[in-house]
Amino acid sequence: MEAFAALCATVVGRVLLSALAYLVGRFIIKKLMAWIEKIKGISSLDPNVRTFTVSAIKWLLYLILVVSIVSILGVPMASVITVLGTAGAAIALALQGSLSNLAGGVMLLIFKPFQVGEFIETNGVQGVVSAINLFYTVLTTPDNKRINVPNGGLMNAVVVDYSAEPTRRVDLTFLTAKSEKPAEIQAMMRQVMESNEKVLKDPAPFAQVSGGTSEAMEFTVRAWCATANYWDVHFALAQAITEKLGEAGVKAPAVRVISE
Repeated sequence: MEAFAALCATVVGRVLLSALAYLVGRFIIKKLMAWIEKIKGISSLDPNVRTFTVSAIKWLLYLILVVSIVSILGVPMASVITVLGTAGAAIALALQGSLSNLAGGVMLLIFKPFQVGEFIETNGVQGVVSAINLFYTVLTTPDNKRINVPNGGLMNAVVVDYSAEPTRRVDLTFLTAKSEKPAEIQAMMRQVMESNEKVLKDPAPFAQVSGGTSEAMEFTVRAWCATANYWDVHFALAQAITEKLGEAGVKAPAVRVISE
């Protein structure tokens, strides 16, 4: 009877001590989290990264608290560590793809290889970045389709950012008959480019013979413009130069795009 009473006293004591540890630990964690959220390095992070980081720290602190309470209750720590390790391995294996996307999302939000609103191409798709989430990056295509790109693959893929630089170069190729005079053709092309307000003066517009066949000459046209004006300049020059060559009686003018 005395042994039973002693056992009950021990159990009650441990339960009360565990409850006290929980209350004190929860109070300390709340104070710590309030302090952590005010740290400059944390508060300056991207909102998504900040939320994830703060939540991860909070859950880690609560995990330490739970392990401490279990230890106070007298449960062998070796068993607790074994259970936690097994559960962690099982969860990591089941969520392997999701964890990869999560890690990729955190890296994208920290290093910011591209920004929301920029036009990028990656993994065979292209579009304007409309959102960068922890698991997916959302692209909106030129024909208004939405594409969700997993961050795990995106972080390890080649990304072409068409909006990163303030200026871009428009490259066009024109074909004319072999009998035409190259200098006159080039002068007309430069005149059209120089008359376009959106074409930059520096670097200067470029028009030169770049190749040909036994029946045709190939002219390469290059013009620099602000990145936001790229497609306006691209289509305007393609039409204006073709019309200019036609008005001058140049034989067989044609246009095709070399690169975008």
